[in-house]
Amino acid sequence: MYIRLYPYPVSVLLCHRPSLRTGSAILDYLNKQNRPYSAGDVFNNLHKEFGKTMVVRVLEELAKDGKIIEKVYGKQKVYVADQSNFPEVSDKELSEMDAKIGEVKNTLNLTVTSCKQLEKELSSLTSALTTEDAKKQLQNVTEECEKKQGKLQMIKAATNHTTPEEKNRIYSKHEKYVKEWRKRKRLATDILDAILEGYPKKKKDLMEEVGIETDEEYNVKMPERR
Repeated sequence: MYIRLYPYPVSVLLCHRPSLRTGSAILDYLNKQNRPYSAGDVFNNLHKEFGKTMVVRVLEELAKDGKIIEKVYGKQKVYVADQSNFPEVSDKELSEMDAKIGEVKNTLNLTVTSCKQLEKELSSLTSALTTEDAKKQLQNVTEECEKKQGKLQMIKAATNHTTPEEKNRIYSKHEKYVKEWRKRKRLATDILDAILEGYPKKKKDLMEEVGIETDEEYNVKMPERR
């Protein structure tokens, strides 16, 4: 019977198990993605399954062990899978991959354009009137037109329109009365001025004594001549 002796106490080994699991998960992720990531990217992309401090420490350990490559850009560290673990790709294969990428991009652009067109059509259909709403609106407009048509017929059928002869007669009387108004106002003013020549008081006192009322007192303005 053999008893295997560990160089570290069991408690220490148990403490390192999470680190081993984290290292395996991160290494597997970087190899599958095969693209550079910062520690923050790895932390977020793994949905924060592991603590950020643990992720930073494991990345540094993996780089130190030569399992991944570490690149330093100023204060920023970037980690990527060791490319020696992947088979070499020929120029022909690269060209084919570039062609496929171009096809995928073209398909993506066509799909995006199609989606935008469909969204536009959907928006147009959503904002359009339904058949029931259109019928109600047509009925309202028709009723309004009928009301206005009825008013128009009533106006046309009215018999109390003023004829041109009647208009001329009214204008003639208007001018006659305005002329007479001016004449009488001027005559009253002349008489009042004649009395004031021998009147000892002011014009206002005379008008109050006699009982004369002016147009200005009642804000009456004489019409203009036509």
